[in-house]
Amino acid sequence: MSALTRQLSGAHETIHTFSRRVDIPVLGEVAVPPSDKLAYYAGLGVLAALQVIEWPLALVITAGHLLADQHLSGLAKGLGEALEAA
Repeated sequence: MSALTRQLSGAHETIHTFSRRVDIPVLGEVAVPPSDKLAYYAGLGVLAALQVIEWPLALVITAGHLLADQHLSGLAKGLGEALEAA
């Protein structure tokens, strides 16, 4: 398997991972992160609830990870669309 083929299959898996969405009445359609990310966010919530870290820090860390995930998802989707057009 060539390096390009491995990269393309990885991009396809990334797009598939972030394709799950849930419709929330007030917020609209929201992407659901993979289960390992949900466990990470739950761990941050537990640390904040036990006051191991302050809740504003937990919110900033969570927001940063969500933004990074959305950016990665957008990059993978753009790559997939470019490859389909080629």
